[in-house]
Amino acid sequence: MSIKRLQTDVLILGSGGAGLFAALHAHQSAPDLKITVAVKGLLGKCGCTRMVQGGYNVALAQGDSVERHFMDTIEGSKWLADQELAWTLVKTAVERIHELENELGCFFDRNPDGTVHQKAFAGQTFDRTVHKGDLTGIEIINRLAEQVWSRGINRLEEHRAVELIKTPDGSALAGVLMIDMRSGEFVFVQAKAVLLATGGGPTMYKFHTPSGDKSCDGLSMALRAGLPLRDMEMVQFHPTGLLAGKETRMTGTVLEEGLRGAGGWLLNGNKERFMQNYDPRNERATRDIVSRGIYSEMRAGRTSPNGGVYIQMSHLGPDKVRKQFKGMVERCGDCGFDLAGDLVEVVPTAHYMMGGVQFKPDCTTELHGLFAAGEDTGGVHGANRLGGNGVANSTVFGGIAGDSMAAWVKQNNALRMPDESAISAAIAAMEAPFRQPAGRLDAIREGLYDCMWDDAGIMRTEAGLLRARKRLAELSEALAATGVADGHRGFNVTWHDWLNLRSLIDVSRVIVEAALSREDSRGAHFRDDFPATGDLPSSSFTVVRQRNGELDITRSPVQFTRVAPGQTILEDAA
Repeated sequence: MSIKRLQTDVLILGSGGAGLFAALHAHQSAPDLKITVAVKGLLGKCGCTRMVQGGYNVALAQGDSVERHFMDTIEGSKWLADQELAWTLVKTAVERIHELENELGCFFDRNPDGTVHQKAFAGQTFDRTVHKGDLTGIEIINRLAEQVWSRGINRLEEHRAVELIKTPDGSALAGVLMIDMRSGEFVFVQAKAVLLATGGGPTMYKFHTPSGDKSCDGLSMALRAGLPLRDMEMVQFHPTGLLAGKETRMTGTVLEEGLRGAGGWLLNGNKERFMQNYDPRNERATRDIVSRGIYSEMRAGRTSPNGGVYIQMSHLGPDKVRKQFKGMVERCGDCGFDLAGDLVEVVPTAHYMMGGVQFKPDCTTELHGLFAAGEDTGGVHGANRLGGNGVANSTVFGGIAGDSMAAWVKQNNALRMPDESAISAAIAAMEAPFRQPAGRLDAIREGLYDCMWDDAGIMRTEAGLLRARKRLAELSEALAATGVADGHRGFNVTWHDWLNLRSLIDVSRVIVEAALSREDSRGAHFRDDFPATGDLPSSSFTVVRQRNGELDITRSPVQFTRVAPGQTILEDAA
């Protein structure tokens, strides 16, 4: 079997905040290394970081502190976060925001006195979200991409990673099998160190924020490689996704949290505010609480015409709203809605996966040669991510990963030989749809949407999760029996749709099994049949591995390394 073969010192999968920061830090630490960034689309034009509207949480202002940011993060996580990862996040975010401005050229909004402006985001005790209007992600990714281009870092654009290939004895990672989407050719990239930074992207739900190319490929590859995934039941729904109608992909697009932080109101179909019935913080409660509040109104039938609720900003003054949320106002205007002066329909939308590959603060994983950062990882956010902690997570740990990989390659400066039989088996699996009669994938995709939204979404029960388990098995069988026309494989969109669905169904199975095993309610995971939070001091998190095609689920106790439930971290903690 003839496939293209390439070699590199450092291979980075993904070009979001984590991937690009890793590339820059690896290059800065070891300019002599050959660094390659592989991305499913075009560098600087795809990924979730570019879509970030709200901002970046960091303790900068007088009266705030990294300890306070840490406690907000831990309490928001419902005490499930890995405290060393959370501490690394909040401490390094201070360094990283200065790096973004002073070294990479990001320009964030300022106060009249010249200090960085920080706005309110829900679930925090201090207004600490740094931003560039409501287009923060574009600002960050544009600057990062410029720096990567200027350094001549190698790029494999429109290359899709499909399998992590180990050495013959399975003890280490040898490289990654990819598909060149332009030609359909398989490419094996041999690398000394690999970073998994493909992003999550819960696009298995009917309403979702990420673009359609986000299909949990990194998590699916990690699962097949036998790596442990933690907290996979924790899927975050952003409370306010634009509800433009069921026949448009604009539905699910985020209307950022700063709207509620600035004083926006949520109204049900009767034009009544309702969040006071669910939390004393009203619209500024954490995302999981607000999403459940909205979903409860929907289940009770108090909905807007398209089946959601309304967000209202006009009471703050239309001119103020247009100035403060220019991007949001324009986006709504493009869809025929007046955010500044009228009501806009919204619905909770699947936004972020708190779960992912288990990793350490230096971004190493248990697989020799594999590093991980960003939304592919679990443990930083526990049961709930605070808005504004996501892009901080990507850039903080992306930079750490770049430094770690550069140092690691100096100590492990040899390419490892791949298991050729594993490459052949992976290619056969990816070519499977060409051996089946061509069919339509629409019904499978819609079935997945309905299954996950109805039975494994915002509010869950054992009966619903068992239905989801059965339905996912049926969808997996249907996909295996559905083929793709074996014509020209270059930019074969149907083939890649098939591969997307394979990844999404695999990861959906993990979400459902982890949700079944957690018989309590924490953050983003809410069980109608087990609504109590449970005993915080004895908190444990789920760990899922795939062994011989079957999912193995265990629980591990949370280590309260810095603060225990009922305590407050000291301001001079280190």
